[in-house]
Amino acid sequence: MTQDLIHIYLMPGMAASPLIFEHIKLSEEKFKLHYLEWIQPLADESLPNYALRMTQNIKHENVVLLGVSFGGVLVQEMSKHITVRKLIVVSSVKSKDEIPKHMQLAKSTGVYKLLPTHLASKIDLLEKYAFGKHFTKRLELYKKYLSVNNEKYLNWAVKNMIGWSQKEPPEGVIHIHGDNDSVFPIKNISSCKIIEKGTHIMIINKYKWFNEHLAEIILE
Repeated sequence: MTQDLIHIYLMPGMAASPLIFEHIKLSEEKFKLHYLEWIQPLADESLPNYALRMTQNIKHENVVLLGVSFGGVLVQEMSKHITVRKLIVVSSVKSKDEIPKHMQLAKSTGVYKLLPTHLASKIDLLEKYAFGKHFTKRLELYKKYLSVNNEKYLNWAVKNMIGWSQKEPPEGVIHIHGDNDSVFPIKNISSCKIIEKGTHIMIINKYKWFNEHLAEIILE
């Protein structure tokens, strides 16, 4: 029966842990979920080379690759090195033309280098001085779902996200996007399955939709 299983590899968003998929449940008779994690980039490593190294974690053939946000960009690059049954991106982009203009501007001006990525390792310190329920709740989410707070990784990830140069989407890619995504606004996105009231973190708070429709999307 194991040979008949469809293996699905899940890639979280930038700096996020596989915990973002904790509520995704599919039939264990048909599907096997595998959780990918971010690895440390090499010095000055290109995204294509990083993607090639990540394919070493794919232990099955003809798999489904699903990536969220920057993880969606990564699985598209990974699919250029392996044969996939389905390629699915969530809350992500499929080409450089879908990247918001302010991100493209940050690339051309180099202003992204001024981002205080070193503060990502100071979440515990921020929590100590947090005030207000909204701020405290957001910090709790960060602590739960963000697993990578290494400054080197974050600098690399931001640079490669805003500098992604793919011109055309991979053939057959399935794009699932929320109409209330503030990171990658729906106005810039073409050819996607739209989730009503879906935000950039809808893989977490709209998991019921994925549990109801993901199997059908994979099998269709």
